[in-house]
Amino acid sequence: MWAPVTARIEELRANDFRCFESLVWQPDPGTNFLIGANAQGKTSILEAVCAVLRLQSPRTNRLQEAVRHGCEAFALRADIGGRRLQFRYQVSGRELTVDGVAQPRSDTYLQAGRVAWFANDHLQLVSGASAGRRRFLDFLASQVEPGYQRRLRSYDRALRSRNLLLRDGPHRGRELAAYDAPLVEHGSAILQTRRLLSTELAPRVIAACAEISGTAEQFDVAYIPGVIGEFAEALAASADEERRLRLTVIGPHRDDLRLTLDGKDADSYASEGQQRTLVLGMKLAQSRLLAAHTGAAPFFLLDDIFGELDPTRRNRLLAALPADAQTLITTTHLDWLTDLPATIFEVSSQRLNRIHP
Repeated sequence: MWAPVTARIEELRANDFRCFESLVWQPDPGTNFLIGANAQGKTSILEAVCAVLRLQSPRTNRLQEAVRHGCEAFALRADIGGRRLQFRYQVSGRELTVDGVAQPRSDTYLQAGRVAWFANDHLQLVSGASAGRRRFLDFLASQVEPGYQRRLRSYDRALRSRNLLLRDGPHRGRELAAYDAPLVEHGSAILQTRRLLSTELAPRVIAACAEISGTAEQFDVAYIPGVIGEFAEALAASADEERRLRLTVIGPHRDDLRLTLDGKDADSYASEGQQRTLVLGMKLAQSRLLAAHTGAAPFFLLDDIFGELDPTRRNRLLAALPADAQTLITTTHLDWLTDLPATIFEVSSQRLNRIHP
């Protein structure tokens, strides 16, 4: 187990990851900008950082998509906090090592660092389907509660099996009941975790939005659970509706977050600029909650988020990031940047060149 200190990546290596046959990068401890035209590999570098630290991608649920075209596997290595993490992925399985020692489970490996990911497609948090907001909560929960991901996978397996039986019809009732216990056990724990984290998240969202906007706009976030009352009782009470619709109608797979501006639904009432402020506030609040739970700032990965923000809000966001965190930012240009000490790398044709200082 690592001590709760804010770690830095001293070196990142990637082989056969996305467009990179081979990448070696030594980011500085503070703020690092990756600038360049689109389709040069900037986002893939941030994705590699997230993948080597969290064993998942913020861009896809299938890591197979991150394997370079024509290859069978990718390999990532990060030197962080005096330790060396190595992650090799192929379709048949994955290999994890810490300081050269194989890790049969991911628990120890995942203690190395947490991640806060900001991307330009996150308006979907406000205007998109509820699944995106559940993923937002799950990405946070998986970084503060050991075993959360395993519990989530167990719930999903029970839910899929149960729905298959429901689609077969009422004659599968006895088999259906066999999945009620794992559904309720894991679902109740997921509901509790999401509820507690949402309660902690809300005041941080309000504060972060105020910092970014500099206005008196009242943003808020509220948890809407997919179960009212005790899960087991609610599941039994929903049996008639389940048989009619042939699917499981209650559970954490129906959870949502209600996002509001001045008490009204943000997806229909807020302007695009206000929606961007809310999304950035949610991500900043998520990172602060991670720091509160772990005692260390996460790694900040900001992927091309500045294009739709005015210069004042861009600089307000950067000022709100903790000074002791390692921050990796992609953008196409920096003519808006005010006085911020930073290291700048140019990315061109899948190559990195340090251009400042």
